[in-house]
Amino acid sequence: MTELPRRVLVTGVAGSVGQATLDLLARRQVAVTGLDLRDPGGLPLDRLVVGSAGDPETVRRAMKGAEAVIHLAALPAPVLGTPEEVFCGNTRGTFVVLEEAGRAGVRRAAIASSMSALGLAWSGRTLHPAYVPVDENIPLQVEDPYGLSKQADELTAAMMSRRHGMTTVALRFPRLGGVDDKLRHTAEEWAADRAAGARELWSYLDVRDAARAAWLAVTRPIEGHHVVTVAAPNTLMSEPTEELLAVFHPDSELRAPLPDRAVPVDLRAAERVLGFTARHVLP
Repeated sequence: MTELPRRVLVTGVAGSVGQATLDLLARRQVAVTGLDLRDPGGLPLDRLVVGSAGDPETVRRAMKGAEAVIHLAALPAPVLGTPEEVFCGNTRGTFVVLEEAGRAGVRRAAIASSMSALGLAWSGRTLHPAYVPVDENIPLQVEDPYGLSKQADELTAAMMSRRHGMTTVALRFPRLGGVDDKLRHTAEEWAADRAAGARELWSYLDVRDAARAAWLAVTRPIEGHHVVTVAAPNTLMSEPTEELLAVFHPDSELRAPLPDRAVPVDLRAAERVLGFTARHVLP
């Protein structure tokens, strides 16, 4: 049985998934070091390092005493900076955090990847998945710096597993939200513009489930490197999924039935590798 970490370094701790992760770790009485560019105040942790995940000295200080790392820090969309800032900033942060973790002897790390690695979400043209339900082996079609940064992050994590002998899990997150009603607003947005939702396969995940997936990624008795897609089992849409696919992704091969509002994402790896299924599901 894997020994649970006594201290976890969480980067990007001020973000929505970061705060949900803090809440989960507090309930489990796990000590946390947070790393973020700012201190929003009031975070439930005993140590906060303010600085960049891309700065080795800052990360080295933050890594002190950590037995696992949950790396969430990133610019989460290509519109939040120049292409260079998004790609170079995100990939540098992931490389530095995992390299410093390896040097410090940390053997468990989870990183936030994204379904944007598929390429559909931010492309300047309409793209379609080769098949549905999409899985971790589907051909990627990235045309934007954010999706490319996540593809590179996954490769970096795989390399760090080989380089340092650590176990790494890259979590491909869909559209995220939680108690702030963001997901309900997204559902309204996609109901009004179904094509916009098609870029993200109408998929979603509550941040509380995202935090639990990250915890499982650093505590499950697994080894090596894994890419895992985590999502709720249903879409945010009211229409049947296969009807939506016939309209918006008509040429994508249907490899398995998708009854009712089933999300067109293969969730078996999340169940097999992490023992994860979403608990916070919108009706």
